[in-house]
Amino acid sequence: MSAPSSSSFTPFQRAAPLRLGFFSRLLDDATAAERYRLVAAQIAHAEAFGFDSAWVAQHHFHEHEGGLPSPFVFLAYVASRTRRIRLGTGIVTLPLENPVRVAEDAAVLDLLSGGRLDVGVGTGGTPEAFAAFGLDSDDRPAIFAKHLALVRAAWAGQPLPGGDTLYPAAPQLPGRIWQATFSVSGGTRAGQVGDGLMLSRTQPRSADAPHVTLADIQNPIVDAYLAALPAGGTPRIVGSRSVFVAETRNEALRLADIGLRRAAARFASSGQAGLLDRVGPDATLDELIAAYDVHVGTPDDVIASLRADSTLQRVTDLVCQVHSIDPPHDAILRSIELTATVVAPALGWVRGADVADLQPTHTLLKAA
Repeated sequence: MSAPSSSSFTPFQRAAPLRLGFFSRLLDDATAAERYRLVAAQIAHAEAFGFDSAWVAQHHFHEHEGGLPSPFVFLAYVASRTRRIRLGTGIVTLPLENPVRVAEDAAVLDLLSGGRLDVGVGTGGTPEAFAAFGLDSDDRPAIFAKHLALVRAAWAGQPLPGGDTLYPAAPQLPGRIWQATFSVSGGTRAGQVGDGLMLSRTQPRSADAPHVTLADIQNPIVDAYLAALPAGGTPRIVGSRSVFVAETRNEALRLADIGLRRAAARFASSGQAGLLDRVGPDATLDELIAAYDVHVGTPDDVIASLRADSTLQRVTDLVCQVHSIDPPHDAILRSIELTATVVAPALGWVRGADVADLQPTHTLLKAA
């Protein structure tokens, strides 16, 4: 059956305009230095096509899960090569960080970027990563709560233990915290303090409901978040999604087949709950796409797929990533272009500032 034309779709109705983001875990098939150069170029390309934000994940030690242990350092580099796009951490694994240093680094980065920083935080990290930091993974919720409270207090100018206060001051940053969560209780926690909510591109399914949709899992989280927001609070909801768009369906599926089987093989051997119990690398491509909640194909294919995800009708920010397909760099650049010019407008996104005079990506590649 042929895909419907994008002209047959009407934008979602929202209280505020949809914002469009680009997300990377820095997983390009290259050395660490090359990964950093390529993703910086991808973010600059997203800015040139009008994306509102760019987000990077933090991962310690495991290069196949994520290539960046130091997001503030990397985003400072990106800030010097961009002019308008907002820059976010998606996420800082807060239990593994010194909260005072997080507060300081974020304050400096926000100044260097001209006030473009958003700070996403979460409990994150594998048990092995916690052990490397001398921590018990089971303690992560308590550590997260303690560290987030200290970061928030530091930015608010409250005295730190010992009496010192943060320099440089950052009273603007408490209003730019986003909390990532897989749970309804996490949605409530984020809403109660008026933080933004970050929803993942995929989530583990329970053994008794292996085929529920991502929307079935995430809509209750959104419900809890909205119910917990203080009166008059403005919702901020990121819906991160795996989105890969290509000129033809055959090309999109060819690259999806390579990337998803590679990811499935890694997950099957990982031993991590929620990963190893997913479909394996011998599954059909359709099964892999469904299991990993991937939106892939031509622009019309992806529009139809995203419109079927009811959670996205409730988000303020649609944030697109190519993981776990992880196609080559040039294919990522083209996916960014097609997302901005065809897919996102059909979902209600309206390009904002005129950025036609921004430095082209090819120039950045030569200068990096």
